[in-house]
Amino acid sequence: MIYRTRIYYSDKQKAEMWDRWQKGESIASIGRSFDRGGGSIRLFFSRTGGIRPAVRRRSKLALTLSEREEISREIACHSSLRAIASYLGRSPSTISREINRNGGYDNYRATKADEAAWDKALRPKRCKLSCYQALNRNVARKLKQKWSPEQITGWLKRKYPGEEHNQVSHETIYRSLFVQTRGVLKKELLQYLRTKRMMRFPKKSSLKNHGLGKITNAVSIHERPASVEDRAIPGHWEGDLIEGSKNSFIATLVERHSRYVMLAKVKNKCTESVVSTLIKQAKKLPGELYKSLTWDRGVEMSDHQKFTMATDIKVYFCDPRSPWQRGSNENTNRLLRQYFPKGTDLSQHSQAKLNAVARQMNERPRKTLGYETPAERFNACVASTS
Repeated sequence: MIYRTRIYYSDKQKAEMWDRWQKGESIASIGRSFDRGGGSIRLFFSRTGGIRPAVRRRSKLALTLSEREEISREIACHSSLRAIASYLGRSPSTISREINRNGGYDNYRATKADEAAWDKALRPKRCKLSCYQALNRNVARKLKQKWSPEQITGWLKRKYPGEEHNQVSHETIYRSLFVQTRGVLKKELLQYLRTKRMMRFPKKSSLKNHGLGKITNAVSIHERPASVEDRAIPGHWEGDLIEGSKNSFIATLVERHSRYVMLAKVKNKCTESVVSTLIKQAKKLPGELYKSLTWDRGVEMSDHQKFTMATDIKVYFCDPRSPWQRGSNENTNRLLRQYFPKGTDLSQHSQAKLNAVARQMNERPRKTLGYETPAERFNACVASTS
């Protein structure tokens, strides 16, 4: 068996690895560049949770390596402490402490003294979450409720205005989760994050290109009234299906003004099943709060005219391969994957379960609503129409 020698990366190599990682290069590609396996490279990044450590800098007041070398040479010449201090322009007490803490006058070595000083200077600042236990408990509790760090930050600002000790940035929360050496938030809380990743990954673009069928008599989104675009008027919805294993699906509906979510269990993707389910959902709401529905070009809505006849709700269709035209729904579907991961059998979930998930989603504060919840915004719309 051939054993590979352990590799020690230089500061330059470490910087190159972090540069490539932050540009979105894969772990396997980085490993090939350094003749290392993917596991070795992943371990390197996971030590700091995928977060690049800050560059360490020496204090301008600290002794430099060149000054320590001068001290060593002066000691070899049997110079006094005051003479050395005068030569370097330093205080005699500084020279005395430097020599005494690094072996004394007879055993002082410049290189070892400099390395020891660098190691002793490693005094990490205490994280805010470790200083304020009430804040720590608040963050941990909301994470268990599947709130994102950004939602927690926004909620804390609304809940405790002007109280800095009860507020924390979302970046601090992420760092406390990914960098476990901080010892602040437990590693188990990572499972409540949307992605459930064990370390931070660089942002990567994601292109979706689904084959979309043709819809007969489809009304284009470009014919949708301008009043729908600015989200000022409630009652305009976006919809789609999320897919699971074994040909299972869930219909997702999002109200554009309030981002209020409704979920519906569907038997399959055939247009008859989907349209019948959407008709039942539509009849649960007053007409003032369900005026239009925007969908993609999926064949499940090929019988959209039946839906319109049964509900008097207009249906508009997005352009092919343009998911951003249903931005609220696309974002909601991404959030729902926290509850319904890809590859799971969605048919196992009852309508009651879907209602519970929708309720939790609607009670989570949203940044786009000024950290108001969709439920609060939607209930205000209901009150204004009654």
